[in-house]
Amino acid sequence: MTFTIHGIARTRTSRVLWMAQELGVPYTHVKTAPGEGGTRSPAFRALSPMGRVPVLEMDGLVLSESLAINLHLAKAFETPLGPRTKEEDGLMTMWTLFAATELEPNAHEVLVHTLNRPEAERDPAARDAALAALARPLAALETALVAGGGHLVGGRFTVADLNVASILFYLRAAPGALAATPAVAALWDEAQARPAYAAMMRLREEG
Repeated sequence: MTFTIHGIARTRTSRVLWMAQELGVPYTHVKTAPGEGGTRSPAFRALSPMGRVPVLEMDGLVLSESLAINLHLAKAFETPLGPRTKEEDGLMTMWTLFAATELEPNAHEVLVHTLNRPEAERDPAARDAALAALARPLAALETALVAGGGHLVGGRFTVADLNVASILFYLRAAPGALAATPAVAALWDEAQARPAYAAMMRLREEG
């Protein structure tokens, strides 16, 4: 079973490339950049009417939304990252939605004002407000990780941890963002130490 990932590694496509590296199976990466000739091309719009990456093609199925793609891949292959029971499946979905709704909006705002914008255009007040807004969901995540022995589902590193970590990635240039949540910081450290994460980062460096 093979699949194709459309997108470039310096977008949310990096999350799916990370998952693909975790799976260790053959796949095709079609480097599709935002803009003319890429996401605005008729061929790509036929796959993704929103014109956004990443997009997964797999056995006739076309999926967008990076975190949903990861959930699908985790279940499509025999891997410890996927659910072993329907209960684990529910929990992995829950934590993925938590990451998307409770973490990502403010984590992305932190990213904008620490790395994405030129330094002269960054707003420290906006960054700090976003960090303050993250305190409650990070505390909830901390509680769950402590209860789970360092992981969110099944006592092992799963797609739930990967999807959450892919959003913690936005906080990498904000020193102290995880200081009040040591279990969250430990998960982030574990994620960065995984060979598949390192492989994904190499893909980002290649462009």
